Amino acid sequence: MKDTEGLSPELLLHAYSVGVFPMAESRDDPELFWVDPRRRGIFPLDGFRISRSLARAIRRMDYEVTVNRDFAGVVDACADRDETWINAEIARLYQELHEMGHAHSLEISHEGRLIGGVYGVAYGAAFFGESMFSQRRDASKIALAWLVQRLNAAGFTLFDTQFLTPHLASLGAVEISRAQYQALLREAVRRPADFTAPPVPRDPQEVLQRSTQMS
Repeated sequence: MKDTEGLSPELLLHAYSVGVFPMAESRDDPELFWVDPRRRGIFPLDGFRISRSLARAIRRMDYEVTVNRDFAGVVDACADRDETWINAEIARLYQELHEMGHAHSLEISHEGRLIGGVYGVAYGAAFFGESMFSQRRDASKIALAWLVQRLNAAGFTLFDTQFLTPHLASLGAVEISRAQYQALLREAVRRPADFTAPPVPRDPQEVLQRSTQMS
């Protein structure tokens, strides 16, 4: 459904709190529309799946993990693909949410170059994952693993992925009904959580502790 004229960061944040979010048809389409999926993708925060090969990549630590160091760079990298729902208005709105302290990024860098990352919106103890990107094998998976660790450490109870894709399902994401999602959301937005509070762990084992390791 459309009706996003005059959309402000405050209205956008309220929309998330009641379960809807905006998208654009393409990078060049200036209009936005509201989305309220009948089936919602979420990551159970105690069930992130890590394969043995991904666990090895996480332990190798040939990368740097940062939080909110380059929010705009992560959004731009997520939009840098043939088909994207991130247009200029989306980028502007989420940058403003970031400046308000409600949108966050987690970056994966190698030798000073951004190679992967994820960004999303935080409201209470709910985190709404927006998009992720990878410019090196497993970089986005590594970003998600570190993100799940942070959400657990910060007291989040809901990690919304909006939709369930085969890629996210392979990592442990599940699909629930709109009614189930709304019940989880109502509880989560009433709870406190601070995305920026936990330090970035030095030991990658902290990232693996809450995961389900697979062969």
